[in-house]
Amino acid sequence: MIPQPSLDPSSLSFDLPDPDQDDLSNIDFIKRLENAWSICEQFDLQTEIWRGRILRVVRDREKRGGDGRGTGFLQWLREMDISKSKAYSLIQLADSSDNLVVDGILEEASVNNFSKRAFIETAQAEPEIQHMISEAANEGRDITRRQVKSLTDQFMAATSTLLPDEIREKTQSNLLPAKFVAPLVRELSKLTPIQQEEICETLRENPEIESVKDMTNTAKWMGKSLDASLALRAFQNKNLNLDKATQEALRLDSLGLLSDAFGQAKTIESSILKFHSAWKRLEGLQERLWVESGSSTPYLRELLDTLQTLTGSTIRVSLGELSGGKRLRLQLVEEDSERLEPPSLEINK
Repeated sequence: MIPQPSLDPSSLSFDLPDPDQDDLSNIDFIKRLENAWSICEQFDLQTEIWRGRILRVVRDREKRGGDGRGTGFLQWLREMDISKSKAYSLIQLADSSDNLVVDGILEEASVNNFSKRAFIETAQAEPEIQHMISEAANEGRDITRRQVKSLTDQFMAATSTLLPDEIREKTQSNLLPAKFVAPLVRELSKLTPIQQEEICETLRENPEIESVKDMTNTAKWMGKSLDASLALRAFQNKNLNLDKATQEALRLDSLGLLSDAFGQAKTIESSILKFHSAWKRLEGLQERLWVESGSSTPYLRELLDTLQTLTGSTIRVSLGELSGGKRLRLQLVEEDSERLEPPSLEINK
């Protein structure tokens, strides 16, 4: 039998500060509110964990005795007004709680020392972080999300193999704050080995805090450019050296412009795919309506004639008064995959 949570909701009582109390400093005011909020989060955490355990029991029973499609579980979720994604997030939280306790890392009663977000982030952290946080919780210390993040940053900054030795050693010696080095590690993890080495080379030459900040920003732009470029269909079947192109943009101090260009190109491609789907569907609907109509429906025929300006191979669309009354004329040419010539685009005033 799973032990019941030890927190008693009936014992909740807070001495909240008076917002009109002038002799109370802002620091003390915020501290008292944070303490009350933390206790509420502890109750919320216990509630979420137990809901996750309940949902897990319902799901597992359905697996063993249901129809194999989980319809009983889904019906139960509908009756409880819980979405499927929310249900599985609660089950994952319950699994995380049980794993920490079952593995002997965390005592059951020590769960009460966590805020909800702190517990979730601890369950997702590296094993070393889990042990350190659990030991502190077992000693009766309150665990906040800020503490988990700080400890995670320190561990990441001091141990990551993505960093050059000069940066890692300075971090271990507290000469570089982990809160600045950890974001650099996260951004470096998104880059290719060549891009990582380029940034590390700069850091070796200047292992100071300003360089760390600059390279974090640079790595962030490089990561955005990489993500956008990999999603572009225009680059498929092209022998492009994206690493070299990014290096050249970096040398020109134009990484931001390159990332923005990739983003706009991705938007255009996505819009065209949606447009093509809508264009084909409108064409089919227009043809079906035309077959159904006839001389007895002259107004409908007139409407369908007008819609033909959007369903043919040449489309004309007004861009409106904000664009000076310009009209956009597009010619659509559906080609085989071997033909890569783009269709012509014209803007007529």
